[in-house]
Amino acid sequence: MMQPITITDPRVENYLYAVLPARHAVLQEMEARAKDEHIPIVGPAVARLLMQYAWLIEARNIFEMGSAIGYSTIWWAMAVGEGGKVHYTDGSEKNAKDAREYFERAGVGAQIEVHVGDALELFDARHEKFDIVFCDVDKHDYPRAARMAAARVRKGGLFITDNTLWKGKVAYLAGNPKLKPDPTDADTNAVAELNRMLYGSPDWYTTIIPLRDGVTVALRL
Repeated sequence: MMQPITITDPRVENYLYAVLPARHAVLQEMEARAKDEHIPIVGPAVARLLMQYAWLIEARNIFEMGSAIGYSTIWWAMAVGEGGKVHYTDGSEKNAKDAREYFERAGVGAQIEVHVGDALELFDARHEKFDIVFCDVDKHDYPRAARMAAARVRKGGLFITDNTLWKGKVAYLAGNPKLKPDPTDADTNAVAELNRMLYGSPDWYTTIIPLRDGVTVALRL
């Protein structure tokens, strides 16, 4: 299997983070914890992008597939504001407990509904339309999540997926005949399949943003 490539020049990457304004103290605490404990979070640069998209479409109802300690959930909650709703999902009771504490300390607990269990099953059990569905589950589940989202995101809404350049491993799609998918690498193949599905679907208008580990943004047509 090919080695991961650098998505952006390290100097550019450093600049993108250097220009960011200071975050809420709770968010900075979560960023430090994530770094120390290797907890996967989107980080502040991607989080600002998510919040901006939510503001642009005036999102009020967001479903998050895979929330960990709730870092991105807080950004979504700040975006939807008072009266909006963000659905947090995670399979870990401990993560959910920690997340609830962070939500209260950040002042956004009233906007967040916490669900513990399999994110896709929790999503499937709901029947309303969402303004945004954010996908950050196990990578092998990405295509399934996209298929489910097609009927559950309102027209003009967004299906946003994190880690869609997957450490550069999807670069075998660039047309180099020497770089072939590894049939044993289910995660990379699933991420690549998600991107192909969304770009090839008449239901979505899709763009991949090469920020951090890649963010795919699909507009429901």
